This record gives sequence, structure tokens and C-alpha cells, in this order.
Amino acid sequence: MFAQLSDTHLDGGERNAERAARVMDYLNTLPRAIDAVLVTGDIADHGEPAEYEQARKILSSPYPVLTCPGNHDVRGPYREVLLDQAGGDAPINQVHEVAGAVFALCDSTIPGRPDGLLADETLAWLDEVLTAEPEAPAFICFHHPPVLLHQPMIDGIRQRGEQRLAELVARHPQVVAILCGHAHTPAATTFAGRPLLVAPGVVATLRLPWENDDLDYELPPALACHILDDDLRLTTHYRVVV
Repeated sequence: MFAQLSDTHLDGGERNAERAARVMDYLNTLPRAIDAVLVTGDIADHGEPAEYEQARKILSSPYPVLTCPGNHDVRGPYREVLLDQAGGDAPINQVHEVAGAVFALCDSTIPGRPDGLLADETLAWLDEVLTAEPEAPAFICFHHPPVLLHQPMIDGIRQRGEQRLAELVARHPQVVAILCGHAHTPAATTFAGRPLLVAPGVVATLRLPWENDDLDYELPPALACHILDDDLRLTTHYRVVV
């Protein structure tokens, strides 16, 4: 089992830090061990180095913590502080193997813009990662949903060029699911015939059109828990952390 959280928007202040810490305390004190913690972007609110220093402390865990950037993140400080790498503007793509599963962490950001796109170099990298381990169950992870979620604000800044990704996924039957964030609301749908699961937001929850279009900062933070069983069947539970 692994946990997924998203959209912490750490800004150096106490409120957002407390909410993220509450989620991590919940995970780090579970009576049974989990395999990993996945964080699908918008870790920082402004992409400042100090925000990533705060994130590095709050997101610490006895379990592997896997991260990918969101549209509020900035590649240079993200690399330098969270990944201990030299800064740079190239997409931040990483692969990890945890509990026999491959996690392909893709950068879906377009620097300076709120919407998303997987660059050609990211798609080529992803294809190589999945080709290298065709027998291992794989999760494709990024920030921006590549489908309509029927929430106008989020749909306006979703991931574009999704047909290229759909064609890639079709070539790799070991892809179990696509995992993303950005929407600030839990959602489940399909993409290219696979589950597409959206993590809720930690910093706030987005109300839906039949409610209103505002972010609700009073609702408690939430996360997703994903279980991949021996038959490669994926089960997801969404959990509010009070």
C-alpha cells in the first residue's frame, strides 16, 4: 500500500504547514507500515527555496517519499533543495522502484503557465522507462489531469496533448493506473483504458459546479491510499485527516 497526497502549497506560513504536517503525522504513525508516500505536485506555493526547505522538513518520513512538480513549483529551487541536484530548466522526470512496482514521475508543467503538457523529451523518457521493465506493474504520476473533470476552472488548466500520452499507454499493458493532483478534489475516471485517480488537495478543497467554484479552506486535508494486490487489482480509499 502507498499513500498519495497533493497540493500542499507550502508558503512559509503556519496554516499550510500545519495541514501538511497533520497528513504526514497521520501517515508516519500508522500502526502498519506502508511502502511509499507519493506527492503529486504544487509542493510549494511560489517556488521559493525557503518553501522547499519547509517542505523537506515536513515531508520527511521513514518511508520513501516520491515527488513530482506542479505548476506552482519552480524547477531550479525544486531540484536544488528537494533533490540535491544542480538547478536547471529541463523537465524533472524521475523513476523509482518500490515494492516491485515502477513509479514513473513525470513533469507535466509548462514554466510560467498554469496548464500542463508532457514535453516530447518527457514522453520519450517515459517510453524508455516502461520499455525497460515490461513485467513490472507501473504507475504513471504527474500533476495535471489529462482529461476533463467537469470542473470549469480545473478543465481550463488541465494537461493538453493527451492523445500522445494515450498512444504511449496503449503500448504498455503493465501500466496499472495514472495518478495526478491539481484538482484539489478527489476524483476517479479512466484514461486510455486505465484508471486515472486524482488526489484531494491538502491546502484546500475545490467545490464542484453544483456547489460553487470556490476553494474551501475550512474542510480538513485529505489523501488517497492505493493498494495493489497480488492479482494486480488496484483499490483506492480516500481518507480525510482531522
